[in-house]
Amino acid sequence: MITGDLKNKVDRVWDAFWSGGISNPLEVIEQITYLLFIKRLDELYYLAEKKAARTGRPIERPIFQGTDPEGRKMSDLRWSQFKEIAPGDMFATVRDRVFPFLRTLGGDGSTYSEHMKDARFTIPNAGLLSRVVDMLDDIDMAQRDTKGDLYEYMLGKIATAGRNGQFRTSRHVIQLMVEMMQPTPDDKICDPACGTAGFLVEAGEYLRRHHPDALHDAKQRKHFHEDMFHGFDFDGTMLRIGNMNMLLHGVEKPQIHYRDSLSDNVGKESEEYSLILANPPFAGSLDYESTSKDLQQVVKTKKTELLFLALFLRLLKPGGRAAVIVPDGVLFGSTKAHKELRRILVEEQKLDGVVKLPSGTFKPYSGVSTAILLFTKTESGGTDNVWFYEVTADGWSLDDKRTPLLPPDKLSPVPDVALTEEEHAKNNLPDALARWVRRDADELQRARTEQSFCVPKTDIVEQGYDLSLNRYKEVVHEEVEHRPPLKILADLERLESEVQQGMADLKAML
Repeated sequence: MITGDLKNKVDRVWDAFWSGGISNPLEVIEQITYLLFIKRLDELYYLAEKKAARTGRPIERPIFQGTDPEGRKMSDLRWSQFKEIAPGDMFATVRDRVFPFLRTLGGDGSTYSEHMKDARFTIPNAGLLSRVVDMLDDIDMAQRDTKGDLYEYMLGKIATAGRNGQFRTSRHVIQLMVEMMQPTPDDKICDPACGTAGFLVEAGEYLRRHHPDALHDAKQRKHFHEDMFHGFDFDGTMLRIGNMNMLLHGVEKPQIHYRDSLSDNVGKESEEYSLILANPPFAGSLDYESTSKDLQQVVKTKKTELLFLALFLRLLKPGGRAAVIVPDGVLFGSTKAHKELRRILVEEQKLDGVVKLPSGTFKPYSGVSTAILLFTKTESGGTDNVWFYEVTADGWSLDDKRTPLLPPDKLSPVPDVALTEEEHAKNNLPDALARWVRRDADELQRARTEQSFCVPKTDIVEQGYDLSLNRYKEVVHEEVEHRPPLKILADLERLESEVQQGMADLKAML
């Protein structure tokens, strides 16, 4: 967790961007991301220099050696060099030399060059650049937790700004889904609509917490850094931000690339991944002409929410698991495509669970009701019982402000201390996680009047594969003790007599 002092520095720089005319929070983060890439490039070059000195071999990519066509030293473009010069000179160097140089790195196959080829420098003045460079230089970038938390704090500004239409999934919801899926060191994880890579980052952090020894094995370490995490998006800014988010959380070569997941055919990646974590955008409908033929083989529809589900099924290998967020309409929609996809999940795959989320979970972006679908790809069925859980509170207010209802140590699905019954009413996530683990044990015995319960497959088939929790939840009716009718009539007669007597007394007084 970053310190209050560092948060204050970030806030001051953020305010400086706004006062400097950059009010789009995504553009602010993008500019900071570019500078972090530049700083990281210098750090890697420093390590290459040390390795060359130790081995006596030349540097593999001597990008900062020699001079440019105009005879100026390439070493001037290193972070460690330009950060020391006067603000005006630094501004000119970064604007006129560093950014054009970064764009020329494209094509060398490195993680950095792919996302820097379209780099635009939009910081308006030398004073602001100097402040941002000073802030970033103060951070100990060797500390993965510090730099990762710093970037998460900046990404949180997207949510608080409430603009741009970016649909960022709350970190505590992401953490719940990752904890439920329990990633392993052998998994190959994909988010086909990765955005800022929140799901991939949390999966990596889960593995560091629960499987620390895996990074000590050379083969598993290489898999972790180069082939475990895959993300796709068609927004260039999101790709840069997501890639940097992974890098700052200690993943050296995340596979985050440009792709329109619903339009591009994924035949080469069919059955490629063992775990999918996603909250894809649901923007309505697509034309058949622009829809992947691979997905049309699974289900014929124009609905993006259904096409993404078809994509997940296509990308998962047999035995692969998925935890994905869907709008409620997927659970009970009456079209042929809706019913067919639910039938596939129940009959041909293994539908494990449905977690209904509160309607305010994604405010201020949207008040739409959503749910988490949890399933395993088997291609041979396997659904016996489907576990349902109704989250009524996730630790935050369900209005547009989304303010925390509990202290920070009690907000996550895995709080530092156990919650009381009163605190559970404000944050159901730890309870949801605990019950999920027992879904094949005592959860099978719960009544349908409780917060969670299991429904046999036969009941779901009878209901036309309807997966809405309210279809199966039973409401407890409070018993009311009724008085005998004759007693009620007697009371009414007495009341009438009292009224008549009161009227007679009133007349006598007049």
